Amino acid sequence: MSEIISRSEEETKSIAAELVTRLPAGSVVALRGDLGAGKTAFASGILTALGAVGPFQSPTFVIMHRYDFALPSPQGIRRIYHIDAYRINASDDLARLGFEEWISDPEGLVLLEWPERVESILPKKIVTVSIETVSETERGISVCDSE
Repeated sequence: MSEIISRSEEETKSIAAELVTRLPAGSVVALRGDLGAGKTAFASGILTALGAVGPFQSPTFVIMHRYDFALPSPQGIRRIYHIDAYRINASDDLARLGFEEWISDPEGLVLLEWPERVESILPKKIVTVSIETVSETERGISVCDSE
């Protein structure tokens, strides 16, 4: 596990951009943190690093945004599924929307906000990014791989 202090939203995005260089296609990234902690900023850093064009918004109301790339990243990523489970009442609800398909995409990358809402359907192998508010401008970011 690594822990980093970010002192701005731009720094959070830079940390995310560096992380994505180490993620192979097919990865699932669980983004944990309170409301306003910076989960969507972190996701937008990954999206920008892979060539998606913003502005990016949390998919709170639509549940999932899909971003397709004409060319794969050096890691083989051709699609990003940005999912927000905040409004999901049960894991089965997300499963019915296609979660298994998204996490099984060998050329995809899943960014999942509020993973604690759907714990029972998460794959065993995920990268967990926890973002904690330290102050108004500072965030503690920890990254942990699990299997």
